Amino acid sequence: MSAKAKICGLSSAEAVNAALAGRASAIGFVFFDASPRHVTAQAAARLAEPARGKVQVAAVVVDPDDALLDELSRVLRPDLIQLHGRETPERARDIKTRTGAEVIKALSISDADDLRAATRFEGVVDHLMFDARPPKGSALPGGVGARFDWDMLKDRRFERPWFLAGGLDPWNVADAISRTAAPLVDVSSGVERGPGLKDPALISAFLDAVRRA
Repeated sequence: MSAKAKICGLSSAEAVNAALAGRASAIGFVFFDASPRHVTAQAAARLAEPARGKVQVAAVVVDPDDALLDELSRVLRPDLIQLHGRETPERARDIKTRTGAEVIKALSISDADDLRAATRFEGVVDHLMFDARPPKGSALPGGVGARFDWDMLKDRRFERPWFLAGGLDPWNVADAISRTAAPLVDVSSGVERGPGLKDPALISAFLDAVRRA
């Protein structure tokens, strides 16, 4: 069965429409000031309206405080909260309880020890995400186009459904799925024509490649 795909960091109606037309399983909006993909809760809610009932809507946050979580719950009503910071399992559990949303915990991967950290979250969150560790000095925890050695995931089994992320694009995603058997993939910078500028044609090409994988 083909992997499912999440298109992340959306900020335009054209990009949302391309994700829906290509049958993405989820779309994501970023709430982190340092990111070129940052949007407000109000803007994300408007963009997400056509997706309601068709795909899952994710809010991507980095060490969020309760005020932000409450605003997103009230305004965006996300199906998923994606944690991309230094959140602990205890904080992830609190966020799940507070928001009522499913929780994705993104983990920065550079070696096998990083993968072992996933066991701390498996009994707490709904999904894991394995993303490349950003280059040293990066202001962003993800979405920088970096990738890690996918072969580290070969024949690995996890208690929770998991996303492969980091450095994916329309030209390598089929190979990534083949090498890892990832059930879910996530893309952001790999379908952009510039930082934060999603290209509908690249979104379509990415989703086509996932379906063919």
